[in-house]
Amino acid sequence: MAIRVLIVEDSPLMQRLLSTIIGAQDDLKVVGTAGDPIEARERIKQLKPDVITLDVEMPRMDGITFLERLMRLRPMPVVMISSLTESNAQVTLRALELGAVDFVTKPGGEGSRDLANFGDDVVEKVRAAAKAEVHAFPDPPTVPAPAVATFRPSALIAVGGSTGATEMIRELLTRLPSNSPPVAIVQHMPEMFTRLFARRLDDLCALKVTEAEDGEPLQAGHAYIAPGDWHLRIDAKGGDYIARIGQEMLVNRHRPSVDVLFESVAKAAGDKGAGVLLTGMGKDGAEGLGAIKRSGGATFAQDQASCVVFGMPKAAIEAGYVDHVEPVAGIAQRLVEVLRRPG
Repeated sequence: MAIRVLIVEDSPLMQRLLSTIIGAQDDLKVVGTAGDPIEARERIKQLKPDVITLDVEMPRMDGITFLERLMRLRPMPVVMISSLTESNAQVTLRALELGAVDFVTKPGGEGSRDLANFGDDVVEKVRAAAKAEVHAFPDPPTVPAPAVATFRPSALIAVGGSTGATEMIRELLTRLPSNSPPVAIVQHMPEMFTRLFARRLDDLCALKVTEAEDGEPLQAGHAYIAPGDWHLRIDAKGGDYIARIGQEMLVNRHRPSVDVLFESVAKAAGDKGAGVLLTGMGKDGAEGLGAIKRSGGATFAQDQASCVVFGMPKAAIEAGYVDHVEPVAGIAQRLVEVLRRPG
């Protein structure tokens, strides 16, 4: 049975483009369009869609206000459609906090490659949204986790996620103590979004959160987000961990790639490393988590019940690469136990 999609979009041109992209798939069906959230409310009642695509900028009622009401009254999978601007990126991150499954950035040009990539993203994310578990995310802890006396020397945490993981990363970091080992993070997200995501996390966490910069030493009490469109690797040099960013080829169709980060951490940290694989579609990160396990590091995956999309953790679990399967709160607690200095 085809996935029923409602397009909420005020631009007639974008309505037509989305309708053409989605309607060309045998397993997807556009059941209707709405030019603004007021009209969308009636369409939802009449048409009972499985998934909604929602433009960030809308007349009569902004997309965020509509999404907030929708998630409170009738939660359903929503894919945000966003222009690549700073203001829209901020609004999109807020939408993810409110429970939107994922987002797609509008094509920046008229080139066929740009439009093709946009179409592929829309189709992939609508399909994933139809299978997603829609969660109302809890507010982060208002009191940061207490500092732990000491962690093992040279301990290092690597985290990877995709669909649904922005809020899981937020929960994980807010539960880690202020003297946590350094945390290196890959979240599948475009440029600009990662910078704003880091800034948003920095406001919420006891840890200092920034985008990673090439050549900077990693410090305890800090978390480093891979910049959009750049791979993040960690090198060991003279007793320090050093961030390296580069624009090599896509890995698993992604840049940054979780596998790239995890494989570098396996090499740099050995048995002092820990890898955490969070919700997301696809398999990026599974083989890298296997590399961390083979090097003697601890490996964690988010449990199916708390995942928005169980693809990435499932791939690692089925391959036998995961030591601990937990919800995010449990992962944070177990990380502290595993990485603290004995005695």
